[in-house]
Amino acid sequence: MTALLFAGVAVGAALSAGVLTAAVFDAAVGATVARTAGGPRGVLLTPLRRAAVVAVQRRTTTERPDARAWALAPALLLGLAAVMLTVVPVAPGVAVADVPHGVVLFGAAAATVLIPVFLQGWSPNSAFPLLGGYRMFAQGLSSMIPFALVLIAAALPAESLAIGDIVASQQGLWNVVRTPLGLPVYLATAPALAFWQPFSGPAGSDLAGGVELEASGPHLLAWRCAQYGVLVGMSAVGAAVFLGGWAGPALPGPVWVVLKTLFLVFVLVVARHLVARVRMERFVVGAWVVLLPAALADVFITGWWLL
Repeated sequence: MTALLFAGVAVGAALSAGVLTAAVFDAAVGATVARTAGGPRGVLLTPLRRAAVVAVQRRTTTERPDARAWALAPALLLGLAAVMLTVVPVAPGVAVADVPHGVVLFGAAAATVLIPVFLQGWSPNSAFPLLGGYRMFAQGLSSMIPFALVLIAAALPAESLAIGDIVASQQGLWNVVRTPLGLPVYLATAPALAFWQPFSGPAGSDLAGGVELEASGPHLLAWRCAQYGVLVGMSAVGAAVFLGGWAGPALPGPVWVVLKTLFLVFVLVVARHLVARVRMERFVVGAWVVLLPAALADVFITGWWLL
């Protein structure tokens, strides 16, 4: 019981720190792009100000919503983000859930993100949020297969689905080198599963906010924190699977895990502010015509390298 409580506290602390850091990155990059930077103090306080403004908003209501499902959506999304972090090893044999099928557990959590997003769109009993939920299914189903294939390709050299074994197999040569298409495809599909700009169609402005349209107050704050959490979880696993996890000179292993995770978070945050939102139909076509063949080629290249 004590070990379980400690694990929960550790994951909660890591998730909270990751969400806050991602929000600071988002505010800093946004201010830089808009040329409204107010110094380090302003950048650090901006996420807290935004959170306070959203938290004190009056909660909006709709006609005959599914209140229980609506309340469950952000909690479920945040829980999936926590599951993603549990499988990330910070040192050899040190992970909250050092399971032999960590990649499968992570993939299942990433795929299940579709459910809370659809609940968030369906529960208010409103047209635009429901359309956003349907968009999420189209986007998620189109990106799941290439997303899974590049993870499988990264697991081939380790001959294991345990993320700790995948990290250990990268000693001397990271997967970003020996599976060269893996990380680019991963960085194109992970934001789609996290409905993160430029793949933010489910919460797009053309739907007046989509799944977030009817959300406000603490509910909206919890939802956005959960989205940041999913982004951090995706980045942490990407750092372990493709960038060698704890491997690196001079610094302790956990420090390298944090630095590599923050690097991927920063890359995705920069993409949010510099890349225009991709239209849903273009993304779906691109996922099947470009990303899927690229993911298959990554599997073949990795197999050829191993042989």
